[in-house]
Amino acid sequence: MTGYPFLDLVWTMLVFFGWVIWFWLLIVIFGDLFHRHDVSGWAKAGWTVGLILLPFVGVLIYLIAEGKHMGERKMAESKAAQRQFDDYVRSVSATGNDASARIATAKRLLDEGTITEDEYQTLKADALAHPH
Repeated sequence: MTGYPFLDLVWTMLVFFGWVIWFWLLIVIFGDLFHRHDVSGWAKAGWTVGLILLPFVGVLIYLIAEGKHMGERKMAESKAAQRQFDDYVRSVSATGNDASARIATAKRLLDEGTITEDEYQTLKADALAHPH
């Protein structure tokens, strides 16, 4: 048999994943703490000292005191990013609509007889070349 029993392997894996979770928690908490705008620099320094000197108690206190607000801040950040992306997509698609609107207007003018076929082709080429 081997000199490393199965239960020792399981214990080692639990300890390893415990450390991974611990560091992940610290990264999430420090990330939340330093992205906050409603906390002063002194409060951030105090939380940092508390998290370093009393890590388990500090993490638990922060999660109890700020856990709900951490989720709310993350959700607001996600919504703001989505809103920014949506605005960007609208601005890009509006440019395309501008070109198609100009072509539609030129087609209407051609159908009404206001412009000639050559003028319509020129307006259409211009709209496609310069969409905004």
